[in-house]
Amino acid sequence: MVSVGAYPTRSDAELAQSALAAAGIASVVQSDDAGGAYPFDLTGAARLLVDEMDVDAARAVLSNPLDADRKEQP
Repeated sequence: MVSVGAYPTRSDAELAQSALAAAGIASVVQSDDAGGAYPFDLTGAARLLVDEMDVDAARAVLSNPLDADRKEQP
């Protein structure tokens, strides 16, 4: 698994995770927050991990989650 983003809270990471899921990309949130029991007590960031083969696609989605699969209109 490769990290494609770091977020200040689990909720932020899960929001990004939902954008990846909508694009058909599986991901995992990794954080040190006791499984969400302490969502604001992270010793580090909540990281979003994807399979190595999905890194480029995931980064494209996360860089522009609303338009990742949409082409520009003339």
